[in-house]
Amino acid sequence: MATPAAVRKAQDLGLDLILIAPTAEPPVAKAMDYGQWQYEQKKKQHDAKKKQHVIQVKELKFRPNTDEHDYDFKKNHAIRFLKEGNRVKAVVQFRGREIAHTELGKKLLLRFADDLAGVGAIEGQPRLEGRNAHVIISPVKSGSAPKEKPEKPKEQRPTNGTGSQA
Repeated sequence: MATPAAVRKAQDLGLDLILIAPTAEPPVAKAMDYGQWQYEQKKKQHDAKKKQHVIQVKELKFRPNTDEHDYDFKKNHAIRFLKEGNRVKAVVQFRGREIAHTELGKKLLLRFADDLAGVGAIEGQPRLEGRNAHVIISPVKSGSAPKEKPEKPKEQRPTNGTGSQA
């Protein structure tokens, strides 16, 4: 239909004429309430934003001589963060003369990454920047691990009533 006729018909219905595909031949337009359409679009965007999960980077700080209990405690926090779908940044801070023993920090970070191998994957090697060494660990997808199938119970053969099997 011609554009002026379409505009007139949309006005008679109390609606707006909206171009759907302006580059099509002929252009495609639709008669609808523009305010209602805008409202629905905003509602869809709001609902989509609600369902999004924003991945955060959680940071755990260590020292080169971190005690075993403190290490385990922070490792458990990292496991929880990775299971929630967040990334973990493990940082070893060197203070004073500790900077002379950066190999201890890198060794600690590699051990940390190995301990989290089941739930997280390391992104690159430990890096030394200034007085800090760090490594970033990303969560692994849970679907990648094969699931174990439950065993089926063995079939029992019917008995003849005397206790011995027939």
